[in-house]
Amino acid sequence: MVSHAMRVHQRCHDRSTVVSIPSPFTHCSLGTEGKMAPKTPMRCLRVEGTDIVDADGKQVILKGCATGGHTNMENFITGYPGHENEMRKAMLEVLGQEKYDFFFDKVCSVAPSSSTDHGLTPVKFLEYFFTPSDARFLASLGLNCIRIPINYHHFLDDHNPGIIKQEGFKLIDRIVDACAAEGLYTIIDMHTFPGGQNQGWHSDAGIHKALFWDFKVFQDSMTDLWVEIAKHYKNNTWVAGYNPMNEPADPDHTALQAWYKRVEKAIREVDPDHILFLDGNTYAMDFTGFKEVLPNCVYAIHDYASFGFPAGEPYVGSPEQKESLQKTYERKVQFMKEKDVPIWNGEFGPVYASPGDENYEKVNQQRYDLLGQQLKIYKKDEISWSIWLYKDIGFQGMVHASPDSAYIKLLKPFLEKKKRLGVDKWGRDDSAVKHIYEPVIAHFKEAILPENINKRYPQVWKIEGHIHRVLRETLMSEILCWEYASYFEGKTLEELDELAGSFKLENCVKREGLNEILRRDAKGRTA
Repeated sequence: MVSHAMRVHQRCHDRSTVVSIPSPFTHCSLGTEGKMAPKTPMRCLRVEGTDIVDADGKQVILKGCATGGHTNMENFITGYPGHENEMRKAMLEVLGQEKYDFFFDKVCSVAPSSSTDHGLTPVKFLEYFFTPSDARFLASLGLNCIRIPINYHHFLDDHNPGIIKQEGFKLIDRIVDACAAEGLYTIIDMHTFPGGQNQGWHSDAGIHKALFWDFKVFQDSMTDLWVEIAKHYKNNTWVAGYNPMNEPADPDHTALQAWYKRVEKAIREVDPDHILFLDGNTYAMDFTGFKEVLPNCVYAIHDYASFGFPAGEPYVGSPEQKESLQKTYERKVQFMKEKDVPIWNGEFGPVYASPGDENYEKVNQQRYDLLGQQLKIYKKDEISWSIWLYKDIGFQGMVHASPDSAYIKLLKPFLEKKKRLGVDKWGRDDSAVKHIYEPVIAHFKEAILPENINKRYPQVWKIEGHIHRVLRETLMSEILCWEYASYFEGKTLEELDELAGSFKLENCVKREGLNEILRRDAKGRTA
């Protein structure tokens, strides 16, 4: 058997077989703005050994980003506290059904005075956050694949779980089609699950447990949903594949493999062609429980580096830090290299300091240097990757809402308070509240037997992480949702339209340092 390393070495001597540039297709017809539209691929991408290949058998290295915060909202991305479902309930209470629908989810029967569409106005936030202009911008960077994180609530109603909401397909079709028009593949990523597939905020369960693994009815409903998604996209060759579950965290390390086998079989019965991108356990970092390889599957890691976050050691590019990055990556991909299957890094990327933060330019340059070193590691192994993330309010995105936008100006006092309290786990700074939580942590450590203190899964969080998950990220954040929603009270349709419009690409700020790094890598340049 030819090893993963040998395959990469062989490709380095035969570059004619490698398609690492984005959108490797000829053009056949005029598309938007008079440019040639990309020719639809003849067949789905597929797995061949350690490679993803196209219809001609040429290697395709997928390089892109995720549209997190859009069809799956997250607290640090758009500024609310806690979990999406709690924020939406608070917003509905403040706005009322009609304004809520106008801002978030549905076609509204009352339009602002500027509307010219006979009183029917599409949902504003979801419409503005990702448009054909966004797809065009991403293609201009040389990227070739966009990961679409989805909240299952766009397809399923918890009160009527047997019915698939067709509005979900219309929403995702908009993104898939906009990307296809620019020659961009898409990967459909199910980011949330009933009961929560992990213990984190981004599973939108609102609790600190992953109950998906305890209830067969949850597993049944999501398997059925994936069958319907596969039916819908089975003939769409611009869809690179399906990411059935984002960041699973199965405490027993066995239920995940069982569900993967089940959902793979169910999907293949209606769609035998699309690739499945399968995350490792414990937030896509652990493959020790994986024993076999499923056909036409790519295995996915998430490779965040502690150097890229406020609580981590600053990245200075020392030999020790570079070795640490390499060792962490090698540990995560050991299964793939042993089994000779393709690797996809589905999430990675540092967070960035803001102009008001101390030494923010120096900090951000360190984060850019870190990102550059990670990309060197991935380039050496010729793996596919998708950086987290595309658009937000200024913490991690390739573009972000302007500080002068209506949304940021409205919420500035709340965002400052939320940052000071450190209620969001992602990249928080504890300096203002550390003295409050240290006695609580000390109390737990004193009261609990040493052999049990770090027994709760995931153990990598340690007792500190579990305490913060319950007290700050769950309880305090849930209560703060009402304060966040209160900022929208009394807003007119015109004002809501302007607030949602803050996320239009033309109103956003581009993080040029980050985008240039991605552009150079995507287009095969090193400087």
